[in-house]
Amino acid sequence: MDTIYLLLPLALLLGIGALGLLIWSVRHGQFDDMEGPAHRILFEDDQELIPTRPVHLPASVCRSDQQEGGQSGNTGHADPLQG
Repeated sequence: MDTIYLLLPLALLLGIGALGLLIWSVRHGQFDDMEGPAHRILFEDDQELIPTRPVHLPASVCRSDQQEGGQSGNTGHADPLQG
């Protein structure tokens, strides 16, 4: 019987504390939009990551490519069809 005098107020305090935390989280918008952030990643705008103009190599890269015996206009990639 002595334990009930301890456990009953302790359970009431825990319940009131949980209810207080629930009310606080609802008032501060923690439950406003549960699905928005999950769907937002699917519709993000990636336009700033896509280059809008061609990327030009510096002249030093093109010169070193020609000095190695490459043809003019060579991109630096090996062509498997030419031996």
